[in-house]
Amino acid sequence: MQKRLKSRFLFRDRWLDRHSIVRNMEAFQDLIVIVLCLGLFAVMLLQLWGIAIALTQPLDYKQVTAKILFVLILVELFRLLMVYLQEHSISVGVAVEVTIVSVLREIVVHGVLEISSVQTGAICGLLFILGGLLIVCAKTPHMDCISANTKLCPIVYKGGRERPKDLQFQYSRQCDKNQPIA
Repeated sequence: MQKRLKSRFLFRDRWLDRHSIVRNMEAFQDLIVIVLCLGLFAVMLLQLWGIAIALTQPLDYKQVTAKILFVLILVELFRLLMVYLQEHSISVGVAVEVTIVSVLREIVVHGVLEISSVQTGAICGLLFILGGLLIVCAKTPHMDCISANTKLCPIVYKGGRERPKDLQFQYSRQCDKNQPIA
């Protein structure tokens, strides 16, 4: 008896390979993200055109500021999608930054004086939690650092707390050794 390979489904004489299915689905997801990036870029261009038109007319500072903040939110979302295309994972830090800017945009659009005290407290609590999450994301090393097992990763490297001194001038010493003595 021959054992069935773990990477194959038992379906129609094993015609379906799990790795090829996953590879094709990842390529399709990348295509979807690329289309989303192009859509975000088009919306950014339309918003910039709207800002240019708004600046030629009598200024409504609240609307112009809201449009500028909306473009910044779109830029951050674009950056989030770029990180996803590169690493195939969502950057929590960038997502938190987008959320913070979105909350602040809503405050600017509606005006601080028009928001009730309960909503103000809820917004302050949300911003406090998001700020704490952003600090935690900044202090936690990325998974690439942990899986690389390098000396510069603070979690995996079990050596001393100081970096070796020979790393700092290693290149210059190699150049000195290769130079002829005058």
